[in-house]
Amino acid sequence: MIAQPEPPVLMVGLNSQGPTLYVGGQIYQSLLSYGKDLKILPSLAKAWEASDDGLTYTFTLQDGVKWHDGKPFSADDVVFTADKFLREAHPRWRYIANTYVETITSPSPDKVIFKLKKPFSAFLYAFELSSFPVVPKHIYEGTDYRTNPANQTPIGTGPFKFKEWKRGSYIHLVKNEDYWKEGKPYLDELYFRIVPDAASRGVAFEKGAVDVLRGGDVEGFEVRRLSKLEGVTTTTEGWEMYSPLVFLQMNLRKAPFDNKLVRKAVMHAINREFIVKNVWFGLGEPATGPLASTTRFYTKDTTSYPFDLNAAKKLIAESGIKPQEHTIRLMPIPYGSQWDRMAEYVRQQLEQLGFKVNIQAVDAGGWSQALSDWNFDVTFNFTYQYGDPALGVARHYLSSNIIKGTPFGNNGGYSNSKVDELFLAAAEAVQTDQAAKAYAEAQKILTDEVPIGWLFEQRNVTIMRDKVKNLVRTGIGVNESMDEVWIAK
Repeated sequence: MIAQPEPPVLMVGLNSQGPTLYVGGQIYQSLLSYGKDLKILPSLAKAWEASDDGLTYTFTLQDGVKWHDGKPFSADDVVFTADKFLREAHPRWRYIANTYVETITSPSPDKVIFKLKKPFSAFLYAFELSSFPVVPKHIYEGTDYRTNPANQTPIGTGPFKFKEWKRGSYIHLVKNEDYWKEGKPYLDELYFRIVPDAASRGVAFEKGAVDVLRGGDVEGFEVRRLSKLEGVTTTTEGWEMYSPLVFLQMNLRKAPFDNKLVRKAVMHAINREFIVKNVWFGLGEPATGPLASTTRFYTKDTTSYPFDLNAAKKLIAESGIKPQEHTIRLMPIPYGSQWDRMAEYVRQQLEQLGFKVNIQAVDAGGWSQALSDWNFDVTFNFTYQYGDPALGVARHYLSSNIIKGTPFGNNGGYSNSKVDELFLAAAEAVQTDQAAKAYAEAQKILTDEVPIGWLFEQRNVTIMRDKVKNLVRTGIGVNESMDEVWIAK
């Protein structure tokens, strides 16, 4: 396989970027997993139940689980992970724990009980790998989590153990001979190769040096070509839990994007169908609002913005903004040439509205830092939706989440007390229809105010040799434990 770009670290609890999850998902595990239909599936927890009032969740853990260093896994590790490690180190879990969780206890080595202060309708969806990777208490307790040496030689409960990381070349994982699922994993070892050049990644697959390409490993035109090769299989399944939605992040703290009419004009000025067809080679679907169409509680009953330059120019005139007086810094996300081409297109469209636009090139660290510090005018980002708006969507709009230090919060500075109220009401609803009503109203307000410029829903393609079997089995796709993957002779 290929790790692209090379991850900064494999410790999933400290970094949830795509390449870290891809490799780290074979080392670490969570309590639960999720099917392609978002049905809740067992992982380190073999059973779970919720009280009728939605305030108590009890998890029963698998038997005979050991950490890669041979130490026994128990409920103490889960309590430590939830109440200490992730509460400090993980922005999504920290919010959930501080807002909703009252106590986390372990009445026995195989039981963990979460008692909530108030209902949280998405709670059972908060245990996906990147949101809740269970970490070993005996290694991290009493240490500085971010500088612990174990971050470089990760120890988990997953089907594969860390063997070697040759920077710039490969990451090597080997079979966990003491894995808790008897007779698994089937494979002996995994290599994640580091190949910086996109064309070289395509060649590596074509020549048989690589068996699997995940979404983003090669350019869209290469996806088309490689998919047609003999002995090759493709699938767009395995992204149901994440449902990535690409958007234009505008800084609402200053002109011109503090003006709602300008933001509406931008939406009319960008042809989202053109972006999908011509920049992303058809691998997507134009977005209609903050929720992906594959996500629970999505509604189409919202304000729409068909491509219409005349309507966009009229809105600019009504706004009172003089575009020629504004030079906009457009910062592409540094994930490849397709993002750069999209930036060129967006610059062209903004310039047609009269703005001056400078494209600001940055590396991955520079992009993350600028967005985290709110030092930007407009950039691209995408959100993983995590099966429920309370987990993946609300974070971009809640005024309580206007926090410096993360590129995945409310970085634009949007604040609307009614939207806050609706998202919180939906999250705390015990009945599904109550949540649906609140989310529908929130979507109507957001699509009218356009705090974010929604562009398209990504449709990532996994390309694999026919001999690779059982690779994409759940809604988290190639991030799922590959304990049932096998290679045909």
